[in-house]
Amino acid sequence: MSFQEHYARFHRQQQEHKTWKLLRASNSALILAFIADIFQETNEVPFGRACIALETELARLREIDLLEGDVRAATYLRSWMNEGWLRELNDQLTRTDACEMALRFAKGLNERESNATASHLRIVQDAVRDLAVALSPDPKERITVLEARKAQLETEIEALKAGVVYELPKHEQRERIKEVYQLASVLTGDFRRVEDEIRTLEQQLRVQMIESDHHRGDILKSLLEGENVLAESDAGRAFDGFFQLLCNPDRSMEFREQLRSVLSRPAASHLTPQQARYLDRLIKELTHESDHVFRVRKRTEESLRSYIESGAHLENRAVNKLLEQLEKMALALREEGVSLKIDSGLCINSGSAKVFSLDSLKLKAPEESLDTSQVRVQENHSIPGDSILHYLQSVKVTEVAQKIRQLLTRHSPLTLSGVIQHLPVYEGLEELVAYLRVAQAINATVLENKEMVIIYGRDGEMLQATIPCYLLSSDQFPHHLEELTL
Repeated sequence: MSFQEHYARFHRQQQEHKTWKLLRASNSALILAFIADIFQETNEVPFGRACIALETELARLREIDLLEGDVRAATYLRSWMNEGWLRELNDQLTRTDACEMALRFAKGLNERESNATASHLRIVQDAVRDLAVALSPDPKERITVLEARKAQLETEIEALKAGVVYELPKHEQRERIKEVYQLASVLTGDFRRVEDEIRTLEQQLRVQMIESDHHRGDILKSLLEGENVLAESDAGRAFDGFFQLLCNPDRSMEFREQLRSVLSRPAASHLTPQQARYLDRLIKELTHESDHVFRVRKRTEESLRSYIESGAHLENRAVNKLLEQLEKMALALREEGVSLKIDSGLCINSGSAKVFSLDSLKLKAPEESLDTSQVRVQENHSIPGDSILHYLQSVKVTEVAQKIRQLLTRHSPLTLSGVIQHLPVYEGLEELVAYLRVAQAINATVLENKEMVIIYGRDGEMLQATIPCYLLSSDQFPHHLEELTL
């Protein structure tokens, strides 16, 4: 590629690429600081909460003369969404792939280490070795490489049996655990790319519907083909790999336990508290991101289906054809030397409203009189009464999970019926559902038979319910209850 080609490509990206535009923005430091702070513990934030948090930070910056102007927080957020750096779905703010790339670049300026070369080289060597084995068509060559790996593993096993335990040097421990975090931190970016590709696909399909003369059956066929294209993309395959990992309880549990084992070692001290917390919550974050992609995909499919059934693409196609005809007529008139600013005197009979006086405006009059004899003035109270608080009572599932784990630590394992015998249900069906949600969240073993349990409502009435037979144990709970999807 020549210099001119490089220049043209980079110049276009400088003008069009959302990540480049974010880094070049006059208030890029404000944007990145806010995004890094508000999304520190979660990947989704309610729009109202984000607006209040940003308004508070803007006020502090203005007090110390680090920010000028009086632009409101909501204006900033809407502008950042229009630029493609944030996205709103169901009143929840999320980061886009462009935002992830910019934030990763900015953080990498401080986190980049020159002594991580050995770790990078090891990863490349392992990847090349595995790829060479997978691509080789010669069985003998594959066997030779695999036999060498087998001999190396057997040597390590014999050494461990003999009591020889090789420990990584401290500098290598630091390199490797930093490398693990760097690799894990880019995982959520793959979900952002999948979401961006879904939205791009939706736009392309809408354009195809408008520009083509196909029937609805052909449109649905193109929709299905588009879904296949999405599944075959790099981001789609990455998402499929994540989803397979998350759906496999054995692999997911093994991965979670390995992360906990790594974080319990002294090497974890080389990570910042935020980095260690991110790795500790990695499975939960991936699960949450996977659910978000499914929600976006479902919403996109419903939107396209409604668009097809409404026939709006046919109306848009007719409008586009009419605009094309007008453009051709305008070009023809200009070529003939006719000025487009001359009044043609043409009139389109589209109807009009004729009003000669204010009296001619006939408005619907309200009722002659409104009976307010039964209306009583009642003062508002700032303190809620007992009747209001009664309806506001709710079961906190996290507290239920905490009580169940404490019980199972002393009496493990137990079926859900046995748990309820030790921890009776006094909040009715709502609390029973909380017990079931905890059992499902920890992937409790489901037995074939059913169980009969006795629970009590808030008014003291006794209820009898039939539930699936779950077998629970304390080992099924994660170290941190926040990892449970409740």
